[in-house]
Amino acid sequence: MDLAGRNCIVTGATSGIGQATAVALAARGASLGLLCRDLGKGERTLERIRTQTDNGEIRLFRADLESQAQVRAVAAEILDAFPRIHLLLNNAGVVNLHYSETVDGIETVFAVNHLACFLLTQLLLERLRESAPARIVNVASHAHKFVGQIDFEDPGHREKYASMRVYGLSKLANILFTRELARRLAGSGVTANSLHPGAVATGLGANNGGWAKALTRTLGLFFNSPEKGAATSLFVATAPELEGVTGRYFARCRETSTSAAGQDDDAAARLWELSEELTGLAPSRASTPK
Repeated sequence: MDLAGRNCIVTGATSGIGQATAVALAARGASLGLLCRDLGKGERTLERIRTQTDNGEIRLFRADLESQAQVRAVAAEILDAFPRIHLLLNNAGVVNLHYSETVDGIETVFAVNHLACFLLTQLLLERLRESAPARIVNVASHAHKFVGQIDFEDPGHREKYASMRVYGLSKLANILFTRELARRLAGSGVTANSLHPGAVATGLGANNGGWAKALTRTLGLFFNSPEKGAATSLFVATAPELEGVTGRYFARCRETSTSAAGQDDDAAARLWELSEELTGLAPSRASTPK
């Protein structure tokens, strides 16, 4: 699919699946906006993509997704830079071994993996509507299948923190958010889908110290490369046969099913309300059901 003239925003674009997806989008002619936390890594990624693809239509935006103020600021920068947005790929994610909170007082994994995704999407949503047909793609994970329901009183599990459980619940939040978003966007020309990228050795745990980085390198011997892991992201973002397809979950470049918890419409609606509350986003600003 030729993406010339298409503007694509990618979060978590400086390593792993995000970077591999950005390279593939650039190679197809897309104009890119790349979000990064580390400006040095961002600049190296920018140069790598330009060198590999000979695509000069790439812009870098710096934001720490742990901070809602920075998410709001970068959204304003993106809106200033792109009069049209045809793809928003929410790829950024973290895993923390120990409980921590953001500057906004919210558990970090839930804040970065879900709330930042929710807030950025809402802030860019009107531009996506104006650019229809457009796609929102949220990178989730099969890790959601190994956890139960979200605890809406304590989504970050402060009292009984378990890193992989909290990560899995944040991925369940991605899926429920996508489901409710698709419902609210029905008939708008903007689709929303989520996906499992496969077992990929990425920098997700890079903030957990040297031994976690070493473990990731070792596990990388058994995992897919970021390029293979990016295949499903690229498929959901660009496949012509998915035009108009929305509210679905994909793995290995085909539609698949979520857990029962990922199909709970009541939980999806409740998560939406909690997300509005935690981001201070008024219901009138968020997308509304048709």
